[in-house]
Amino acid sequence: MLLSLHVKNPNPRDLKKVLALLDNDGVVILPTDTIYAMVCKLDSKKGIDRMSKIMGKKPDKVFYSILCSDLSNISEVTAPIDKNIFRMLKNNLPGPFTFILKANSQVAKYFAGNRKTVGIRVPDNEITQIVIKELGTPLVASTIHHDDDIIEYMTDPLEIFEKFKHQVDLVVDGGAGGNVPSTIIDCTAEEPIIIREGKGFVNF
Repeated sequence: MLLSLHVKNPNPRDLKKVLALLDNDGVVILPTDTIYAMVCKLDSKKGIDRMSKIMGKKPDKVFYSILCSDLSNISEVTAPIDKNIFRMLKNNLPGPFTFILKANSQVAKYFAGNRKTVGIRVPDNEITQIVIKELGTPLVASTIHHDDDIIEYMTDPLEIFEKFKHQVDLVVDGGAGGNVPSTIIDCTAEEPIIIREGKGFVNF
């Protein structure tokens, strides 16, 4: 199913459809402030397994990111954060950044291999933020790649729907997506390190 949602003011009835699917181990494709992402609820093992199969990878070979609605959400999934790192998060989020942080023990159990780190995002996208807030839990996410070797990411929601309509439960059309990924900052060492330059400039 393809569902169009207004970017700033999504229809409450349509929003309930998205929430109901995610609440029942559904897999949904949502817009972010960078690239469209395939998502499920953080605590949905069925959803995470489905996403891995859709991508044709073993669960322990996929590095999922976690989408949060705000800074308070982040504390639910990470180990205690150093005050300097927290200040950096506060200065840059919401925004097109993925911060790699140490995962807490509960979140590590959701992923194959019991991973010790997790990539955290707070996308500056109204639809995704509302979904996370209404759902009451962060989302597990993986970006949507294009089959074309030159065009790395899929940006057209109609094209995304045609490719994934038999694999996911819903594609949310929130307008054209971007084709530049988030900037990734590793915050697990003594000093934060940019490991991928993407959209946005980090304010350290």
